[in-house]
Amino acid sequence: MLTQISIAVIAVAFAVLVFFLIKTLKAATVSLDKVTQTLQEVQKTIDELSYEVKQTIRNTNDITVDVQHKMKQIDPVMNTVKNLGEALSEVTYAVKEVSAGVVSKFRQSRENKNKSGSLPQPSSSAVTPSERTVQSYNAVYSDSSSGSTSNVSKWLNYVDAAAGIWNKFRRQKVR
Repeated sequence: MLTQISIAVIAVAFAVLVFFLIKTLKAATVSLDKVTQTLQEVQKTIDELSYEVKQTIRNTNDITVDVQHKMKQIDPVMNTVKNLGEALSEVTYAVKEVSAGVVSKFRQSRENKNKSGSLPQPSSSAVTPSERTVQSYNAVYSDSSSGSTSNVSKWLNYVDAAAGIWNKFRRQKVR
């Protein structure tokens, strides 16, 4: 009888074990179903995102091609601006040379007049370039009877006219 009770206890224990094992397996099955469903949703989302990423890359490539095309169109304008800058630099250099020539002629004529004793020597207290510029400007425009003043006036008129023409040209280019 003891064997029969032992077999019965073992059978009951085995049935309880199988019952809890079935419960655990059902819970694992539910969890695996949820994981499978989540993976399917993730796969769907990845597919949608990959399509949108491909579209974004295509748009980026189109924009890059468009920007490259526009940059090629701007290159001649940049070359023109560079050439214009070089031309203006040359004009500025020429005006500087003419200005220096006019100032040196004025100084020579002034020194000649000073040697004859008609004008006092210019003050050597002007050390800075801006003071020298103001002095030379005052010297040119203070003596209206000298011939160099009319040359300076002519050159200033030429420079003013050139600046006016340049402004008109620039305004027409903007339109």
